[in-house]
Amino acid sequence: MTRLDARTLRDLVLDPGSWTSWDAPIGDRDVDPAYAEELRAAAERSRQDEAVVTGEGSLRGRRVAVVAGEFGFLAGSIGVATAERLIAAVERATEEGLPLLAAPVSGGTRMQEGTVAFLQMIGITAAIARHKAAGLPYLVYLRDPTFGGVLASWGSTGHVTIAEPGASIGFLGPRVYSALYGERFPEGVQTAEHLAERGLIDAVVPHEDVADLADRALSVLSARRTWHLDVRDAERPTPEDGTDASDPEDGRTAWDVVTASRRPDRPGVRRLLRTAATDVVGLSGTGAGEKDPGLLLALARFGGAPCVVLGQDRRGQSMSAPLGPAALREARRGMRLAAELHLPLVTLIDTPGAALSREAEEGGLAAEIARCLEDLVTLKAPTLAVLLGQGTGGGALALVPADRVLAAANGWLGPLPPEGASAIVHRTVDRAPEMAAGQGVRATDLWRAGIVDRVVPERPDAADEPVEFCRRLGRVLGEELAGLLGREDAERTRSRLHRYRHLGR
Repeated sequence: MTRLDARTLRDLVLDPGSWTSWDAPIGDRDVDPAYAEELRAAAERSRQDEAVVTGEGSLRGRRVAVVAGEFGFLAGSIGVATAERLIAAVERATEEGLPLLAAPVSGGTRMQEGTVAFLQMIGITAAIARHKAAGLPYLVYLRDPTFGGVLASWGSTGHVTIAEPGASIGFLGPRVYSALYGERFPEGVQTAEHLAERGLIDAVVPHEDVADLADRALSVLSARRTWHLDVRDAERPTPEDGTDASDPEDGRTAWDVVTASRRPDRPGVRRLLRTAATDVVGLSGTGAGEKDPGLLLALARFGGAPCVVLGQDRRGQSMSAPLGPAALREARRGMRLAAELHLPLVTLIDTPGAALSREAEEGGLAAEIARCLEDLVTLKAPTLAVLLGQGTGGGALALVPADRVLAAANGWLGPLPPEGASAIVHRTVDRAPEMAAGQGVRATDLWRAGIVDRVVPERPDAADEPVEFCRRLGRVLGEELAGLLGREDAERTRSRLHRYRHLGR
């Protein structure tokens, strides 16, 4: 892929004619003559006075701030003046309440300025942290190449992080590695595609698609202040879609429910998002080198209301690849994202159970369940849980605590699969239907126990009406999210803690 300079990429992504530069002229630099000549030659070649360009423009009509690296100026390296320009732009974006789009490209620290340049990464990271603490979105597009301190600071802290195809991205540059260790760095590791595969970045996106993805992401990430306008024209649920007061009893036995939830053609989180959500942006992995196909992390809207979605993906779980601790660490990334931007969090529970293996034990599965519970119960953002299908054991429990809990009519929740409970109590799996009934796992039973607030009907089974069911659930989710967004934070948090303090008493 052709390497684009900062100006060309900026003009490709932003609305035509909307750019306004924030760059103040670089003053006289007290440097040695050789370095001064390098700076002069770099400015002449790149037609830039430093290795970063800053300013603002509009993206699909939305005002945004932009910081972009310029590789043509001394390989995009960061010196003191570069950092000052970058930090000033981030601080201005924060003061003016603007989303920040970053497009790093760099070989890393400017070696000509030594340790003082190296330490500039601290100030840059602090400025980004203050921007995020203000509840403002930060999107990162990593370009070819991005290495060293740039990747280890402002290149790795985005709410959403994507990269251009084929980009070389890593911490230690291959030339340095070869010089230090006398061998080539392993092929294929420091690439955008490998990072995406490992869950270190969210996606690989060509230049021409960046504007569309950024627009969809900002439609969700920036919607906390405008959601009340966005939901006005949304389709509302009807009484037939289920209400708090609707007794969901329909004659299904507990075993009927469990059996229906296991149908392979039952719609899951992916079908729900395709059918009932808008502005969907898939995220990927923990950001720390782990990725579990059993969990889907995304930004989305239901009925105009924004949310972060944590969905247990039935397609990504099997006996050979059950839900593992990495999935829960990925879920906790979504919880942090919701907390930082004060967006509602929707958890969609659909799992036959978490992994039972040496790897899961050594990976800290139990501890990750505990941390999910702790994070969810105390999350400073609205939360909504949905029993979409199977709700087995700790894998389900980890995503249950919420301000509001919904269930599909054939959704259920239990400490073990009924066969496992039967084996413990009766030393045989043959009494699983009896155990399911006795444990009260059905959505109906959970509603009567006050565990579930609302049951969404299936007519008679979501697998037989996948589109209609997903649309029905989507309408309900939109209404529930709008209701949560309209509640006072302190009241909502008190109510959540009270609920789980007194549940079953």
